[in-house]
Amino acid sequence: MGTTRTRRPPTPAVAERARSLVTRGGRAALVGTGEPEPCAPLMHHTWPDGTTDLLLPDDHPVREQTRLAVDGLPVMLELTGATPVPLPEPVRELLWLLGHLREPDPRTGRDRALRLAERAPHPNLLDAGRGATLLRLHPSSVVYSDAEGCAPVSPVELSAAEPDPFCRVEQAWLEHLDRAHPDMLTALRRHLPPALRSPGGATGRIRPIGVDRFGLRVRVPTTGNGTQDVRLAFSAEATTPAELQKRFTELVGCPVAHQP
Repeated sequence: MGTTRTRRPPTPAVAERARSLVTRGGRAALVGTGEPEPCAPLMHHTWPDGTTDLLLPDDHPVREQTRLAVDGLPVMLELTGATPVPLPEPVRELLWLLGHLREPDPRTGRDRALRLAERAPHPNLLDAGRGATLLRLHPSSVVYSDAEGCAPVSPVELSAAEPDPFCRVEQAWLEHLDRAHPDMLTALRRHLPPALRSPGGATGRIRPIGVDRFGLRVRVPTTGNGTQDVRLAFSAEATTPAELQKRFTELVGCPVAHQP
C-alpha cells in the first residue's frame, strides 16, 4: 500500500546558500578563543573559499594569543545573516568557519590591507599597521545552518558554489515589499499550510525574510505569540530580475498587479 508524502519546495543547495551568505556578508564574531565574550573584529572580509581576513586592535588578547601560537590559534568564526526586515528574532542563518588564525608578517599584512581596500573598502582599514593588525583565518571545515537544516560544507565546495542571483539585491527588494506592499504579502496567505491559512490559525502581518531563485520565504505569526517560517515556491526557477518579478506576481495571483 503506497504512502502520500508532501513534496517539499525546492531550495538552493547548502553550498549555494552558504556562498550567498558569504557574498552578502554578515555580522562576525570569533568564539572558542578562551575569552569570556565573543570577539567582534573591527572589520572582516570572507573570501569565496571561507578564508577570512579580520582586523583586531593591537592590544586585543586574541591578537596576542595568535602571535604566541606556533601553528596558528584554533578558533571558530561565526557569521550571522539577519532578516532583511526588522523582526524580534532577526537571525536567519549561521555559518561557522573552524580553522586556525594566523598573523602575517608586516609586508604581507600591508599587501592584504591594500587588496582589501580595493575589494571590500572599509574605513577601519586605515588603522591597519597603525594600532590594528590584520589576521587571517584559514578554515579547515565549514558548517551552515538555517531553517532548511544544518550541514557541513567543505572549503572547496564553498568556493565552487555560485551565490544566488538575487543575494545582493534581496535586502532592498524585500524592504520595499514589506514597507510599500503589505497587501501583496497578505495575498500570499492562500499559499500557507491550512493551519496558518485560517483566521484563527495566524494573526498579524506576514513578513518577508528571504528570496532566492526558487521562491520566497515568509515569517507568519501564529497563535500564542509564536511565529513560523514558510517557503513559498515559485512556479519555475527565476534567474533574472524580470523573471523574479513575474514569479512573484504569479504568487500574489494578480498578473497586472503593481510590481514591488
